[in-house]
Amino acid sequence: MRWRGREQSSNVEDRRRSGGAVAVAGGGIGLLIMVVLYALLGGNPQQLLQQQAAMQQEAGGGEVRELTPEEQERGDFAKVVLKDTEDVWSEIFAENGERYQPPSMVLFSGSIRSACGGATSASGPFYCPADQKVYLDTSFFTQLAEQLHAPGDFAQAYVIAHEVGHHVQNLLGKTNYVDQIRQSGSKVEANAASVRLELQADFYAGVMLNHAQRTKQIIEPGDVEEALKAATAIGDDRLQKQSQGYVVPESFTHGTSEQRLHWFMKGLQTGDITQGDTFSPNAL
Repeated sequence: MRWRGREQSSNVEDRRRSGGAVAVAGGGIGLLIMVVLYALLGGNPQQLLQQQAAMQQEAGGGEVRELTPEEQERGDFAKVVLKDTEDVWSEIFAENGERYQPPSMVLFSGSIRSACGGATSASGPFYCPADQKVYLDTSFFTQLAEQLHAPGDFAQAYVIAHEVGHHVQNLLGKTNYVDQIRQSGSKVEANAASVRLELQADFYAGVMLNHAQRTKQIIEPGDVEEALKAATAIGDDRLQKQSQGYVVPESFTHGTSEQRLHWFMKGLQTGDITQGDTFSPNAL
């Protein structure tokens, strides 16, 4: 992916130089992996989430440290991708007579406190609707490459674009819609709504990257394949099959690998936000 030397977003809080505190927000890819593995070992996933929320109520006050060259590069990369999302979504919203309000991105290491609670690096990247911020521990990129076998900077861009997609959903009212289903519906209905929310965020990620390519020519040979590997790697069916040897479709919260590939590619190929209604009856 062509990103070096390009403009970076200023809407970034880099907290990686000091220790933080820890809670969980929706949409975290790493959290899905952790919950599946915890359930496989006989634990109650709900207890795990409660334990995370209760961890370190006060900030640890860790020592200030210098970032490694690798950490600095990952931070620079995330800022460039965030800038791309700002430019693209500002343009799309303006075409519809609206003003885009970009999220902030918080880079952290180890643990963090958000308005949605506390979270650790095990949660993976996540978006918190309560403070409209994307949280990213850049060490997740190593996990993406080594544990999920989805290396490459375009795969990383897809992950960031997906979380910003959740912000777009929040601005458009989809997040509140799904929250209402989670509160009033059954567990199966809530899971199904979560799947549709995640697939739409995948679609929005594709739309963003389509527009960024059109205006900035960011894609290099092999980039799309990198993103496809990432989308495949984080399908509920694949993660459950790897962790426990079988799948439970009723428990899916993010969608199958095939679904995630389909919606990401639809966004990437069309760049048309109007084609991403994953909530329509015949969408899945």
